[in-house]
Amino acid sequence: MTQAHVPHQAQATGQPGGLPPVHPSLSEATRLMAAGSYLDEEYRDAVIDELYVHEERVTAPSLGFDAARVLAHALRARNLEIAWALGILVVWALSVVVTRYAFLIVAGPCLLLGIARLVRGTARPAPWYRTVFAFILRWWARGLLVVFAVAVLVSVFGGYDSSSHNYSSNYGSYGSYGEAGGYSGTGGPDFVPSFVAGPGRLVGSGALDLASQGFSPGLGWGMLGCFAVLALCVGLQRLQFARIMAGELSPEGFQDFAADPAQNNDNGRLKRLAAMIRVEQHARLAVYRADAPFRGAGDPFEPWSVTIQLRPRKSLGDRRPTRVSNAEILRIVEPLVAQLRIPAPTVAAEALAVRDRLRQLEVTEYVFLPVEGLPSRTHAPYRDGDFEQHRAAALEEGGEARRHFLRIRVGGWEEHLVTTVFVRVHTQGGMLVLEIAPHVLPPLREDFFRADRAAHDFNCRTPPGKAAWALVRTPGSAFRSLLVIGRAIGSTWHRLTGGYGRALPDGPARSVRELAAAPDTSLFQAMDYRRYVKSIEDRVTSGVRSALYEAGYDTGQFEQKIVNVAQGGVMIENSRGAISVGDHNTVRNEG
Repeated sequence: MTQAHVPHQAQATGQPGGLPPVHPSLSEATRLMAAGSYLDEEYRDAVIDELYVHEERVTAPSLGFDAARVLAHALRARNLEIAWALGILVVWALSVVVTRYAFLIVAGPCLLLGIARLVRGTARPAPWYRTVFAFILRWWARGLLVVFAVAVLVSVFGGYDSSSHNYSSNYGSYGSYGEAGGYSGTGGPDFVPSFVAGPGRLVGSGALDLASQGFSPGLGWGMLGCFAVLALCVGLQRLQFARIMAGELSPEGFQDFAADPAQNNDNGRLKRLAAMIRVEQHARLAVYRADAPFRGAGDPFEPWSVTIQLRPRKSLGDRRPTRVSNAEILRIVEPLVAQLRIPAPTVAAEALAVRDRLRQLEVTEYVFLPVEGLPSRTHAPYRDGDFEQHRAAALEEGGEARRHFLRIRVGGWEEHLVTTVFVRVHTQGGMLVLEIAPHVLPPLREDFFRADRAAHDFNCRTPPGKAAWALVRTPGSAFRSLLVIGRAIGSTWHRLTGGYGRALPDGPARSVRELAAAPDTSLFQAMDYRRYVKSIEDRVTSGVRSALYEAGYDTGQFEQKIVNVAQGGVMIENSRGAISVGDHNTVRNEG
């Protein structure tokens, strides 16, 4: 029997904490988000716009990753792509000159391929009318390219007749060139259909004449050579990405932060913004926009709240219950939640080897502060002394803008799946309000997750396979290069003229982690984050119930109102009325 190979995974440390903690800048999520900036130019531009251009915006909380390192690689990826784009455009220009403008004949179909890409758009799925129109443009362009390729190959391998230069009867009467170089006449060789003339006219009458008359063997070989050089550039650009994935972005190479080329540059603006990002992204205080206070935490997952009246327990007799505060309740809740890190009481050696992401659960007191009113981004109260003032003030207040939460975070699947539960307790006027807002960050996009495989697959191709890969993408290289240059110019112009350095501070408009998230999760991942949320919710409600009981309050109403539903919802019942939160719940009155 062949023994199965078990893939490498991080091993338990033998300590009660379980798996060794990983610094966010070295996490797998950071590595693959950095790799994604080389794969997707739209994602890369969004990262640069949010973190580099709009310097007035506070960074969204970075749960399990380092946004500053992702930004550094996004800038490096853009610089490399700009260099390749300029090189490819220079090769196109030289090809036109070397072939005496004959190479312009492929500009029409290549332009159509670029237009088809713009028409299709980036929506998934795209509207049907966009899909159909893009399909027609794409295949028309491909058909024209095939026709031009056949014309060149026929001229190279014996289809050219030198008498065509004298406009002999082999190809009909073509007219003549005048002194100004213009061409008058009609006709053309049999192997160039009439519909070729449309794209030809887009690039000038000289190219159209060449298409109509056929190519000399020398000119045909020249066009093939120029196209081969362009394909070589496209292939070398992909080879560079494969080497980056095998080097500094490999799982082993990424752990050497000091040797990362993206970190070792002289960009003073990047260094200044990276220092600000690293202060903000993992702070215990979030400066937020009013429209999205939980930006960066992912999608909300069945948030709920419960309100009860605080009543003395009958067994107290004439004694009055102890006044309970928000801080006192959280003091009891926090250690109960932290106990989820402790493995099951089995044999000690086996318990320490348990792999469970709850072993890495993080519990933090967290404060949300509105961005309105801050004089500048640097005035956000991230220092310990300033934060403690806000924490103490927000803990016992029920303010609408500044709020205090207990943030409980579990980073599963190598920080690909991040589950965060925000818990808020408020007591006032003899009432207790418990608010629980779970959020889930889905795993990274499939193309980011498979970046290593994409690079490895390209390296595994044979030379003919790599050549074929590059040839397919060469016709669109000019249009892609123009887009790269245009986006870079637009971003630079936006940064230089926007005056964002002196603008009023603003909260995060986008989270680079949410931009990189997949639309959904796998069944395994859904099972995991539901387990995390339900385990945390159970400990939180148990802690609140214990705090109320120790203070001398009746917990019957609280126990009655919180019912775990099989579908994952929470039902809130009351003998005088009922409210149900979640789907497929049953509400009944037993009063």
